[in-house]
Amino acid sequence: MIRVILGPTPGPRRAVYLESYVLAIALPAFALGLWEAVVRWRDIPVYLLPAPSRIAQTLLAQPDYYLSALLITLGEALGGLMIGTATGGVIAALVGLHPSMERGVMTLAILVKSTPLAAIAPLLTIWLGFGVLPKILITALLTFFPTLVNVLVGLQSARREMLDVMRIHRATTWQVLIHLRAWLALPYLFAALRVTAPLALVGAVIAEWTGASSGLGRVMWLAYSNLNLPPMFAAIFMLSLSGMSAYGFIVWLERRVTRWSA
Repeated sequence: MIRVILGPTPGPRRAVYLESYVLAIALPAFALGLWEAVVRWRDIPVYLLPAPSRIAQTLLAQPDYYLSALLITLGEALGGLMIGTATGGVIAALVGLHPSMERGVMTLAILVKSTPLAAIAPLLTIWLGFGVLPKILITALLTFFPTLVNVLVGLQSARREMLDVMRIHRATTWQVLIHLRAWLALPYLFAALRVTAPLALVGAVIAEWTGASSGLGRVMWLAYSNLNLPPMFAAIFMLSLSGMSAYGFIVWLERRVTRWSA
């Protein structure tokens, strides 16, 4: 009897997953250990480059302070990410329905993308105040363009044979969009989210630098102004861990939502 194996067996697949997790832990641990060793070996002053152990001590000394700042930044980043993703997706869908709009929409989108956020953020702070709204808008502007481009490419990826089948069944333009193009664009949307989810955190921090009473950006700005690097690196570590967690969550969600595309 001939046994046909349609896919990778669970054993090798599990081994690959285990190896990837081990590397995900081992490589950062090695980098932190090397950082610690270089700082101690070269006796680098703390005001130039604090050791990871010193940064950990700073975090453990005031965990509530950094956690509350992180939650504020996460809220701003999530709000901006949702608005930017929704806006990019809706505009991409409109362009998919009306292809003649693509040139004008992309020209305007590139114009917005090319404008430096460092110039926009202070203006929004002046116009809208020091509250949460300017931070959310800056984050939305930062995440809007990658979503628009990726979703639009996904909507336009339908092959001619697929469209012919839909025409045979007399599908309307809206039905083609909902039942064919939207499903094809879903993996592209998750590809955009892999980029924009960590990027949203960066956008929120940049917006907080222009004026905020709380958040990780505020913590980093105060530490930089006082040349107190351990709190600054502590905030950077919190931001980096949050970005890694956001990326991992998007990958996990994508595997469960788009199993049919595997």
